[in-house]
Amino acid sequence: MVLWLACAIKANLDTIMPLSDTTIRNAKPADKPRKLSDEKGLHLLVTPAGGKLWRMQYRFGGKQKLLAFGAYPAVTLKEARERRDEARKMLANGKDPGAVKQVQKAAIAAASANSFEAVALEWLESRRDSVEPGSHAKTLARMENDVFPWLGGKPITEISAADVLTVLRRIDERGTRYTAHKVRSEISRAFRFAVATGRAERDPCPDLRGAIQPTKTEHMPAITTPKEAAELLRALDGLPGYVCGALCAAPCSYAVRPARRATQGRMVGLRSEQGRMAVSGNQDEDGTPGSAFDSSGSDPTRVARPDGKPAPCVSGT
Repeated sequence: MVLWLACAIKANLDTIMPLSDTTIRNAKPADKPRKLSDEKGLHLLVTPAGGKLWRMQYRFGGKQKLLAFGAYPAVTLKEARERRDEARKMLANGKDPGAVKQVQKAAIAAASANSFEAVALEWLESRRDSVEPGSHAKTLARMENDVFPWLGGKPITEISAADVLTVLRRIDERGTRYTAHKVRSEISRAFRFAVATGRAERDPCPDLRGAIQPTKTEHMPAITTPKEAAELLRALDGLPGYVCGALCAAPCSYAVRPARRATQGRMVGLRSEQGRMAVSGNQDEDGTPGSAFDSSGSDPTRVARPDGKPAPCVSGT
């Protein structure tokens, strides 16, 4: 009898004594799944493939249940015991740890579906057919390069104005202020899409107005005198056909409007001269060329084509 008990204890020692890291590391797979018990319902399941999985058996509502804690060595013996103790506390408070775990997993999945990256990609896709392919590609590139690495994984409801400002300042500090303003607008549109689809309460971007300094706009010098207009027309003189006519008529119609007021309705004529466009000397008595319109500003300018035929009239209004 004593000998039988000794053999039984030796054969099942690893299932009776609490586990140690050495025991776990030395555990070898068998033809069938093998269970190494620890304490208080925790055990390690050794699979025929060599996997070592933490499990906990418990009863709740009169039913036997099983809770998974992960795999060894990613989850250490100490961590497995901590998770077991947390589950036992839930049981003591009348909660099913398995059901609580399922709720937590569902919440994580919902947060992932409502992450800023997921919402922004959905917004981009919703407008894809209404924008140019190049515009869609540029917006996506800005999101992938400047926004998603820092905000993409966060639930959109947890992103604050301060989070967005950090992203914008990072863009601004590398000397691309225009891009910072562009990205702010695009982040705002993604948030408004989230609000419209019930996944966010508000857009934090309006709180950041003025946080990034405006870009400096450099205007090209305008043509304001008849002499400058004539130089522009001569520069356009070498273009062929209707292209020349249209481009020559445009500056006559718009670029010299200030000069029209200064010269009180004097005319700059266009005529065909040896198959090329030229600025004629339709001048006033003092030799000063006038503007493209008469004093009423309603007469169109007719441009001659290189073949001598008049081009369609281009209205100045």
